[in-house]
Amino acid sequence: MSEPATDPVVMFQMIEPHIALVTLNRPEKRNAINGDVAKAIDAIVKKTEADPDVRAVILTSCDDRVFCAGADLAALAQGGGSVLETPQGGFAGLVYANRMKPWIAVVEGKALAGGFELCLACDMIVASNAAMFGLPEVSRGLIAAGGGLGRLARRMPTAIASEIIATGASFGAQRALAFGLINRIAEPGQALAAARELARQIVPNAPLAVQYSLAAARTASALPDGAGRTVVNEWIALLMKTEDFHEGPQAFVEKREPVWKGR
Repeated sequence: MSEPATDPVVMFQMIEPHIALVTLNRPEKRNAINGDVAKAIDAIVKKTEADPDVRAVILTSCDDRVFCAGADLAALAQGGGSVLETPQGGFAGLVYANRMKPWIAVVEGKALAGGFELCLACDMIVASNAAMFGLPEVSRGLIAAGGGLGRLARRMPTAIASEIIATGASFGAQRALAFGLINRIAEPGQALAAARELARQIVPNAPLAVQYSLAAARTASALPDGAGRTVVNEWIALLMKTEDFHEGPQAFVEKREPVWKGR
């Protein structure tokens, strides 16, 4: 049964030039993912990908106590895992989405299970000192199937990732920072401000160069050097066909700020 129509379960707004804010908004359910949330995020991914004005996306929560508790178990029990997914985006409409724009997760409280997997699906994570992360699925006889297992193993030392996966234990922001899992740490209540500052450092750059560089890095990081070089060269070849590729050097020669068109 659908919930009564009130506020949107996911809110979207442009908070600064070129910076979009996406806010999970199911506080009564600790932002647990149901079908409505998955569809809303899927639509936002497609919207931001299609909008050349968007150069960075910040994903946050309406509640500082919890980023996302993961799957809505009531929805899961009624309809199975597929109701929490979209055909293009996978779990929550995000974890397997085909996207190029950089996403930054902002975590003030708990990001557990599927909530942690949402963070891992983003390109960067900014957290407060109060943040907690974890994949507790094994304690419920489940497996983290939203991309978290592979991404955690790639982004942390193998032994540490194995410990986190096998114990299901939560860990704090300081440990996450020590192992390079998060980009920045802030005082409680200040994580969004820190993420906005990070986004402000991204948006002045050529948007296609940022997108193509991140895409190349995602693929090349899992390949041997030779194969990784081939991937990077393929993205360079695509970038050379864009207007922005020529605008950067031309602006330098003319001693002016570049005007990026994203094409």
